[in-house]
Amino acid sequence: MTPLPAASDAPVSEPVAPRHPDDLIAPAADILDLPALRESLFASLPAGGDEMAIRQATVKCLREAVETGRAAIAEAFARDPFAARRTTRSYRHVVDCVVLLTFEIATERLHRKPNPTEGEQLAVVAVGGYGRGEMAPFSDVDLLFLTPYKITAWAESVIESMLYILWDLKLKVGHASRTVKDCLRLGAEDFTIRTALLETRFLAGREALADELDARLWSDLFEGTARDFIAAKLEERDARHVKQGERYMVEPNVKEGKGGLRDLQSLFWIAKYVHHADDPAELMRKGLFRLEEYETFVAAERFLWAVRCHLHLASGRANEQLTFDMQVEIAARMGYSDRRGRRAVELFMQDYFRHATSVGDLTRILLAALEAENTKDAPLILRILKRQPRTKPGYRVERNRLAIVDDAAFLSDKLNMLRLFEEALRTGLLIHPDAMRLVKANLHLIDRELRESREGRRIFLDLLLKHGNPERALRRMNELGVLAAFIPEFAPVVAMMQFNMYHHYTVDEHTIQCIRTLSEIEHGELEEELPVISRIVADGVNRKVMYVALLLHDIGKGQDEDHSVLGARIARTVAPRLGLKKADVATVEWLVRYHLLMSDMAQKRDIADPRTVRDFAKAVQTVERLDLLSVLTVCDIRGVGPGTWNNWKGALIRALYRQTRRALEDGMEALNRENRGAEAKRLLRERLAGWDAREIKTETTRHYEPYWQGLHVTAHEVFARLLRDITADEIGIDIHPDEDRDATRVCFALQDHPGIFSRLAGALALSGANVVDARTFTTKDGYATAAFWIQDEDGSPYDPHRLDRLRETIRKTLAGEVVARKAIEPKEKFRKRERAFSVPTSITFDNDGSEIFTIIEVDTRDRRGLLYDLTRTLAAQNIYINSAVIATYGEQVVDTFYVKDMFGLKLHSAVKRDLIEKKLREAIEAGKERARS
Repeated sequence: MTPLPAASDAPVSEPVAPRHPDDLIAPAADILDLPALRESLFASLPAGGDEMAIRQATVKCLREAVETGRAAIAEAFARDPFAARRTTRSYRHVVDCVVLLTFEIATERLHRKPNPTEGEQLAVVAVGGYGRGEMAPFSDVDLLFLTPYKITAWAESVIESMLYILWDLKLKVGHASRTVKDCLRLGAEDFTIRTALLETRFLAGREALADELDARLWSDLFEGTARDFIAAKLEERDARHVKQGERYMVEPNVKEGKGGLRDLQSLFWIAKYVHHADDPAELMRKGLFRLEEYETFVAAERFLWAVRCHLHLASGRANEQLTFDMQVEIAARMGYSDRRGRRAVELFMQDYFRHATSVGDLTRILLAALEAENTKDAPLILRILKRQPRTKPGYRVERNRLAIVDDAAFLSDKLNMLRLFEEALRTGLLIHPDAMRLVKANLHLIDRELRESREGRRIFLDLLLKHGNPERALRRMNELGVLAAFIPEFAPVVAMMQFNMYHHYTVDEHTIQCIRTLSEIEHGELEEELPVISRIVADGVNRKVMYVALLLHDIGKGQDEDHSVLGARIARTVAPRLGLKKADVATVEWLVRYHLLMSDMAQKRDIADPRTVRDFAKAVQTVERLDLLSVLTVCDIRGVGPGTWNNWKGALIRALYRQTRRALEDGMEALNRENRGAEAKRLLRERLAGWDAREIKTETTRHYEPYWQGLHVTAHEVFARLLRDITADEIGIDIHPDEDRDATRVCFALQDHPGIFSRLAGALALSGANVVDARTFTTKDGYATAAFWIQDEDGSPYDPHRLDRLRETIRKTLAGEVVARKAIEPKEKFRKRERAFSVPTSITFDNDGSEIFTIIEVDTRDRRGLLYDLTRTLAAQNIYINSAVIATYGEQVVDTFYVKDMFGLKLHSAVKRDLIEKKLREAIEAGKERARS
């Protein structure tokens, strides 16, 4: 390349003064000393060098300065992990210096223009988040190259050289080259562009151009269009929330999620557009926020920006998703520690969700203020309502919302703090944000006197029972702090996150979701999905007991003690305060204490074993309790999150309910094994109507009694056909969808031998199947019959198109063509986001839960191939596995085995049990190490 001409002394742009901004995370000179860097940069440039050489020298010098500056910021931020604003300004300082020096290099050395024409003026303007001066470690650098007229060849060269240098520095640059007219035209057409232009900041070049843009934007574009802008921002927000999910989703997006930084920024954009506010404090000065609301804004902004900056630094990239593994890391970086039975990460996330909730409060407050100024339209559905509902004295309808006539009169009666929500449900109106502000500012009125008053109890219970929409009232009461004020015992679980992959919501949100489900059942909305539970509710249950038990069922969470035990103790105090009679209090207490019993029995025990049903019936004692517990159990599981409830769980709960009800109504003898076996054989004979009598007799006499009560007649028929003409070395396989259980049933018939269960489990693990239930039986003539219910990686039945491949994988494994242990190993690794979870292993032996088997329950960290490892270990100890029940709760799994020793006896020897537990733990730990490696 031709060497560039030597620099002359004539400036082509307005000189850039050395900048040492105040209030950074460390002294500006320690982060990046602009005058010193400029001097060393220009000194490092090769004399007479070509463009490539100058660019390379520039990048080398600036890269060292950027790396040093970023390291200084990160080190200072680690010492003061909540200093978010000073940190974001520090990153802006680094980028500002780089952009300024890059512009100088491009205009002074690479493309010097001593006497530019008017058309060759150029201004570099920061826009969007960078223009606002808020930068996380890996934020985009959004630049606007502004020219007075159509871009010239010189300006194009300058821009191109700048971008090459910035890209070589690994900055993520968003850029546009436009005239002032272009900006006005495009801003009028696109609200995203208009929003970016709302926050412009001059960096370098001809400042008069940037000033002209700013003036023209306000006079020609922004003025008079506030209503359209607000509507567009709110539409964007709603679409963003739909995409990102609920505020309380446990892996939130810090930037785009509900209650995240984008929502805060949208508030400020709207305020700036309407009121020309350049600082959040302006919102208070203009009367849009009260002092405490402004302080809430600042606290939320500070916290969320701190989280975002730590998230970028921990990830080493622009990561906005607060995944499980990152939550643990960020909690540690921000100085959280374990406290009173709760992990640091749970305390951190509780603070996160509280700030997210406060952002929602601030949004309502600002929009209400704008409505009062007639800047924002009332919601469309409310605008089209012709007739306004008639309100009780003390209330009025203002812009289709329930408003308070006289604040002082309202506050003069404490009960109005609850009556407001009752009136909102009665009229169907949304509560006016000013009324919500009033309530939130006066929560001290909800005192012991109010909580124990007869009228206060009546109003609260009516909110649950009378108006048909308890979810709406409870959600708003919870967000405003009224629920925790009225039931102080509820306060600790507000925004409490449960750090696991099973629960999708915080504890308070889960509770409200459960109550929503019960309300939907009462309204007949879930009859098709929940036929048995819907019938129970329709036939009549104690609604007061049911709703109060649901409200309190998880109130004991977050402490060292078992939350069911502590919750029952709390319920014993709270339920009488809510006005429940002594008998109802006892029932609520029992339901809270045993709210996991039915779920555990259905999912962790073999409900085909009569002993399981008998023990459960003894615990429940009455049909009334059975009905209440069944309803609570279903609401609890459905309230965990989307997709948690499925037909498999539904089938287990229904089967346990029906068998237990029969035992309670007809007596325990109704569970007699012989009766059930005789009925099963009768049903099979009907299915095998085309067989001759000899074949039917062979089939009905070849199986032991547990076979007949452990399987449905559909499986009996499958095994009859598989065994009909089986040869000694043949493996019969039948794969069939079990739609009633949301699973695929795989039936095997083959010659029996030790370890058969483990071999079958290995074949299924290798195929990628998740086993959710399994049964194995031995025939009197030496064959094994095994039924496995499996699901794919998404917890669904296998797609019919995948069944041939599944069958072939199973065949190869059983034939010995593939060694299961070696083949599984590469597939059992933990995913990165799942590595943060640690589940302590618990192994128990129960000789009382079954009449003929020992029950081994293994509660541990789930992973691919775990069932195979456990069953292989048991087989090595000469343990015969009759059945396995698998219950998965996110990253946690409970594998329950019904077993005998090699002599067909229970495991009575403590020495043998201890040895088995030792071997199982060794297998689990070895598997964990492989999964982590």
